[in-house]
Amino acid sequence: MRVLFLIFSLLISFYVEAYETIKIKASDGVEVTVDLHISHPDTVPFVVLFHQAGWSRGEYQEIAPMLNQLGFNCMTVDQRSGNAVNGVQNLTFVSARKLMKETKYVNALPDMNAAIDHAKSYLAKGDLIIWGSSYSSALALKIAGDRPGDVSGVLAFSPGEYFQSMGKPKNYITTSAMNIKCPSFITSARSEKNSWWSIYEAIPTDSKTYYLPKTSGNHGSKALWSKFTDSQGYWEVVIAFLNQYL
Repeated sequence: MRVLFLIFSLLISFYVEAYETIKIKASDGVEVTVDLHISHPDTVPFVVLFHQAGWSRGEYQEIAPMLNQLGFNCMTVDQRSGNAVNGVQNLTFVSARKLMKETKYVNALPDMNAAIDHAKSYLAKGDLIIWGSSYSSALALKIAGDRPGDVSGVLAFSPGEYFQSMGKPKNYITTSAMNIKCPSFITSARSEKNSWWSIYEAIPTDSKTYYLPKTSGNHGSKALWSKFTDSQGYWEVVIAFLNQYL
């Protein structure tokens, strides 16, 4: 009940916080555009948020300010595999196209790693949490397993083994998930459980958790958008997971 009251209070007081847009260089020269939502000292937990397919950092227009109000600093990232959402153009996609770089899902890894590296070097002295949506949630789980010393927590909204058509093995994500050491949270639309259950089972820690809505739910991080009547259920479990870092 206390968590539900907090969610309700946050929704009532929701406002768009100020943010700063900067560019970071990926390892192959692509300019990665990110928005910094910094409301607290650099010692508080820091969340790096990655969008779903065909979209941009605009996926987090509502979510990042909510996380600020909860006590977190945030970075929302444009990966090169995307386009636009909520009136926000994916500028990393534009940069990648100008440099004639591939923009498939798997090609977003350098952008994600560059964002994490920048956050760790310049913005976050405390816990660093990564958060992905759809294909980027799968890559976030991979990064959490591949870089266990750098990631304090991972949230994955609708992950799956999405990369076989790009030349990756069918267990591309699951293999990395076996090395995850940090707390992990997975959720999705109700019908999507089979897409990620084997990944979840491969995570070896006792600090993993998942959520399936009683309703049909939604794909990716948009499940938290206030326009969806079942978003409160998602928020309740997300807040419960994040509270361990505060």
